[in-house]
Amino acid sequence: MADITRRLGWRHLRGAPTAHVRHHRSGRLVHDGPGLSFWYRSLTAALSEVPVDDRELAMTFRARTADFQDVAVQATVTYRIGDPALAAARLDFSIDPDTGIWRGAPLEQLGTLLTETAQQHALAVLARTPLASALVDGVGAVRDRIAAGLAAEPRLPATGIEVVAVRVVALRPEPEVERALRTPAREQIQQEADRATYERRAVAVERERAIAENELASKIELARREERLVEQRGTNTRREAEEGAAADKVRAEAEASRAVRLAEAEAARQVALADAEAQRTERLAQAEATRTARLARAEAEAAREVGEARAQAQAAWLRVHADVDVAVLHALTGTRLAENLPHIDSVTVSPDVLTGLLSRLAGGPSTGRGGPGEADGTPPGGRG
Repeated sequence: MADITRRLGWRHLRGAPTAHVRHHRSGRLVHDGPGLSFWYRSLTAALSEVPVDDRELAMTFRARTADFQDVAVQATVTYRIGDPALAAARLDFSIDPDTGIWRGAPLEQLGTLLTETAQQHALAVLARTPLASALVDGVGAVRDRIAAGLAAEPRLPATGIEVVAVRVVALRPEPEVERALRTPAREQIQQEADRATYERRAVAVERERAIAENELASKIELARREERLVEQRGTNTRREAEEGAAADKVRAEAEASRAVRLAEAEAARQVALADAEAQRTERLAQAEATRTARLARAEAEAAREVGEARAQAQAAWLRVHADVDVAVLHALTGTRLAENLPHIDSVTVSPDVLTGLLSRLAGGPSTGRGGPGEADGTPPGGRG
């Protein structure tokens, strides 16, 4: 569609390269050609726009074959307007000067013309062709017939239309007929599939048998090898037992020899220890005897010296107390006795003892000079 703009009562048209524009003013052709651009007045201008590009026309129609079966035909016709002036003269391609929109429907008229012409030739071909042949070779036959019929149609060149190509997309029967026609092929395909399945099963059975035979042969070979393995294991075990017995014998002999050597060494060590202990005991006995003898001699010497010292002390004591009064000796005796007596809590003195002691202290009768004990020469302190 051309682009139209308004400026102060004038109109400006700018066409596309694929649109042929014809401008008439007062019955005279002013502008003619594709891709034009010009100014005009809408009240005096008569405009027409003819597309010159290739256009696709898809069509679908139904036809009946020679065996009275309906089929659907899908086709596409490619055409173009080769003579825009002739087409503008035969069909209404005029556009509104203010909007640029077609006043009529020229492309629909062209489509109707092409569709009816193509349908006429396709029906003529299919009416003499059975359904099976139409489905097999009908696409090419229908395409060729439509192309030839459109080329021979006198109205198309008179209208300035050129047919570029014709394509038949499909010929389809009714759904029920199509399913019925598919049934034999499906059955055949199913039979082929079944046969292939049976063959595959047969091959599988044969392979399973071969596999079973191989497994059986493998088991037999394994059993034979296991038998040889058991024999070899027995031989190995027997050899290991013999070698173990020999090793145990050698080990026992070595242990016995080692035990004998250890026993001999232990006996020698014990003898040596016994000798050493005997020598040590002897030396200790000798040392102990020597020490005992020395101690005995020392003790005897000490006893002798102590006796001599006691004798000398006793003699000195006798010499000192020989001329002492008896009363003094009694007092000393009591003092020494008091020093050697144990701890006494209380003393009970009877009147008789107290009277005698008082009479002696007062100078009473005495047994002789020197007091008690002087008759046998024993000092007051007791016998040595």
